[in-house]
Amino acid sequence: MIIILKDNAQRQQIEKLKNFIAAQGLKAVPIVGEKTTVLGLVGDTSVMDIETVKLFKAVENAIKVQERFKRPNRKFHPEDSVIDAGGVKIGGKNIVVIAGPCSVESRTQIFKVAESVQRSGAVILRGGAYKPRTSPYMFQGLKAEGLEYMQKPRTELNMPIISEITNPANIQLFIDNVDIIQVGARNMQNFELLKLLGETTKPILLKRGFSNTIEELLMSAEYIMNGGNQNVILCERGIRTFEHFTRNTLDISAVAVLKRLSHLPVIVDPSHSGGINWLVESLSLAAIAAGADGVMIEVHNDPSCALCDGAQSINCEEFEKLMQKINKVSAAIGRG
Repeated sequence: MIIILKDNAQRQQIEKLKNFIAAQGLKAVPIVGEKTTVLGLVGDTSVMDIETVKLFKAVENAIKVQERFKRPNRKFHPEDSVIDAGGVKIGGKNIVVIAGPCSVESRTQIFKVAESVQRSGAVILRGGAYKPRTSPYMFQGLKAEGLEYMQKPRTELNMPIISEITNPANIQLFIDNVDIIQVGARNMQNFELLKLLGETTKPILLKRGFSNTIEELLMSAEYIMNGGNQNVILCERGIRTFEHFTRNTLDISAVAVLKRLSHLPVIVDPSHSGGINWLVESLSLAAIAAGADGVMIEVHNDPSCALCDGAQSINCEEFEKLMQKINKVSAAIGRG
């Protein structure tokens, strides 16, 4: 429910309304606009009678919000949210490019890739330290050692880093060592993890699950935001369909839908979407044209020898050429 306050509402009238809302077990979130102020109600609003609300002197109107998700809802926050991640603004006018290897393999490798992608125009470095793999026999990542290797490009190149968390026990380690905590597709509905991340202030990149709906993605964002952390970035990374040619099917329409329904920034992962390196360019350009705030691309110095997901990784030279096209598309739609 959204409650629109009268322009001339007195302070004591507003406090009386807020006390009534609190008595119903609900939380009122103020949304200050250019001309009007509204209160967004969070909680089980079914207990609230809309006609009773309209009787309060401070109230101009009250509107039921049909969607279950509240805090990520654009109705609660009409303006686009801009998330600051280590000095990089995500969700503003400029397209943000995140690039780096699927897995951190060595200190030399991650720094070499970081130097190259930054030179080409990437502003955030990605690198997996903890790798959730389908098979227990696959490379599981260097774990804490991998995060330690990423600190050199983070400090010497002044490049914010993002890495995926897989275990709630590692939250403090990630808070101390990364600028964006990534929640992977497998953990999108790990609600206990989401609750704990909600208690932090660290930006969270939340990936859509393999078979999850857009509403379920936004409800997972609700878990984090309800805990107090409003710094959530949504990520479309492809969903499972009957098509087997690609690793996943990129739901490009999800970008437009998410931008309409939510005020949160939207990033697209073209590497996991297709699972094939020659698809990365087309999917990246399509994502930007569709309205995404950025892309996250897997780049490896030698994909044929990568310990993880080499088939969907492009090399540094290919990334440089892709960035030239990304810049042209971004300029064509009025974004830097």
